[in-house]
Amino acid sequence: MRGVLVFLAAFLFVVPLCAQAQDRAAPASREQIQMSFAPLVREVTPAVVSVSTRRTVTQRVSPFMGDPLFDQLFGQAFGFGGGLTRKRIEDALGSGVIVDSEGLIVTNAHVVRNAEEITVVMNDGREFPAKKTLVDAPSDLALLRIDAQGEKLPFVNLEPSEKLEVGDLVLAIGNPFGVGQTVTSGIISALARSSLNINDFNFFIQTDAAINPGNSGGALVAMDGSVVGINSAIYSRDGGSLGIGFAIPSEMVATVIAAEKAGQVGNRGIVRAWLGVTAQDVSADIADSLGFDAPHGVLIAKLHSDSPLKKAGAQAGDVVTAVNGKPVREAAEMKFRIATVPIGASADFEIMRDGNVSTINVAAAAPPDNPPRDETLLSGNHPFAGATVSNINPAVSVELGFREEEGVAVTKVGVQSAAARIVAPGEVIISVNGEAVMNVKELQKTLKRPAAAWQLVISNDGRKRQIVIR
Repeated sequence: MRGVLVFLAAFLFVVPLCAQAQDRAAPASREQIQMSFAPLVREVTPAVVSVSTRRTVTQRVSPFMGDPLFDQLFGQAFGFGGGLTRKRIEDALGSGVIVDSEGLIVTNAHVVRNAEEITVVMNDGREFPAKKTLVDAPSDLALLRIDAQGEKLPFVNLEPSEKLEVGDLVLAIGNPFGVGQTVTSGIISALARSSLNINDFNFFIQTDAAINPGNSGGALVAMDGSVVGINSAIYSRDGGSLGIGFAIPSEMVATVIAAEKAGQVGNRGIVRAWLGVTAQDVSADIADSLGFDAPHGVLIAKLHSDSPLKKAGAQAGDVVTAVNGKPVREAAEMKFRIATVPIGASADFEIMRDGNVSTINVAAAAPPDNPPRDETLLSGNHPFAGATVSNINPAVSVELGFREEEGVAVTKVGVQSAAARIVAPGEVIISVNGEAVMNVKELQKTLKRPAAAWQLVISNDGRKRQIVIR
């Protein structure tokens, strides 16, 4: 998407109206055309808030006013190197939604991730300081808490997005560009969008309701008054709305809230069910070889030895066609479905094997911390001195957010250490001087051998780089 900017947004909720959902129908009279969304908006807006954040940013500045000639001639000579440092205050705005009367607020993770101060502004103008209780990076959702000093605050409830159909009317509510609370209308343009690479799950509702930067935290509201999604991103070439916006389904939001209340929180956010599977979409060629009328489902390519799917009876070569009775079209959808199942519960997977369909019950289990991570601080006369490393297992992979199965994970790096010039937390050491390292013990053994030069292979999110140190 060259030349295209993707702007993330945050998210909100709505109080469901008492009226029952009616049959869908096009306007049949002048009176129906003149109907207003105002009653619905009045119900929702008291629980919609603006989220203002502040953080200190340190940046380097040149003593030669950025002149490239003077920087080149005198910068290094006078010891300025990368320039002087200067601190400045950076402010940002987003939106959020109160989800209980005690002051729990949902917003986007990218709105508050690095914030040092957070202020929540109510629709009536009152301001409250807020604290982060959870930042869930994989879903781009975060939870805040404000102290209303005993006051019962207006709040909203979530409703499942499964009831949506393409063409349904929706409202988007948020604080675009900081102009104040704004309501826009549109329709559901598409469901189950999974090719965006915005967060770890890539499963979105698409709408043409106008969404702009600052809508971060805005609610996507159905016509029965329920919140069905959290506005999260737009497709744009100039920063403005082009009528292509994306919302996180409400099922994911509800999962984050429930996991936080249950204490199922890890280093990167909540702890989700782990399948231990390598899978791929069923392409047209694969569908033809399997005898399918059209491409659908997810082909299991590989199963981890501890995989709950494997323990339930699944095999490589099986095709997953549904989870909990809901059809699965792509691997991203299967990942989303299991991510919304609470740890300790289970899900029914519909499996096709050799033309036969069966259902297996799969436990929703946390990623296992096996084999033991053997976390070790490296020391000695070698390039990785000062780095803390760990064996790779499913729990470590989830915590650090990578998929590598071989090598040794870097979990921490000392600021002034030799390793700080070479690696960063979350990277993987693949080999040293041509020898593959499969665990911490092998790495330590290899690093003890004298070497005139060090040839290193390091992986970052699957991208390998080679380094030679003499």
